[in-house]
Amino acid sequence: MNTWQELTGNPVLIAPLAGWLIAQVIKTILHTVFNRKFSAERLVGGGGMPSSHSATVCALSTAAFLRYGGGSFEFAVSTIFAVVTMYDAMGVRRETGRQGEVLNDIIEAFTSMGRDLGPEKALKELVGHTPLQVLAGAILGIVTAVIICSMQIFS
Repeated sequence: MNTWQELTGNPVLIAPLAGWLIAQVIKTILHTVFNRKFSAERLVGGGGMPSSHSATVCALSTAAFLRYGGGSFEFAVSTIFAVVTMYDAMGVRRETGRQGEVLNDIIEAFTSMGRDLGPEKALKELVGHTPLQVLAGAILGIVTAVIICSMQIFS
């Protein structure tokens, strides 16, 4: 079997990639519907509903569980990785987004008072996730992995 066939036949690799892709497409569609304009950045950007970080790591962990079992090294490592990633998305990364909002407001206020703060681009505000966004991404990742791992091509 060649390397390409090994990679594309590996559900523990394909499930998280599919989870990420599906989450990014859903995120882009929701952003387009609610903001009434398409933003290509949403296809790869962080933040938003559902969390593609959560979808990716939960699909990885679920696929590892289904492939190797709950007592495996692969499942243990991927589960710890998932917990840390989701915790970070709701904590540090979410706070970073909030700080971006505040700093953008401050820059805008100074600019409106005639103070030029330089050619700074606005800071990204969609960085982290709410608990609901993380939960939605986790559910999406788990469902994606179950579907991918149940497909006959990965048997």
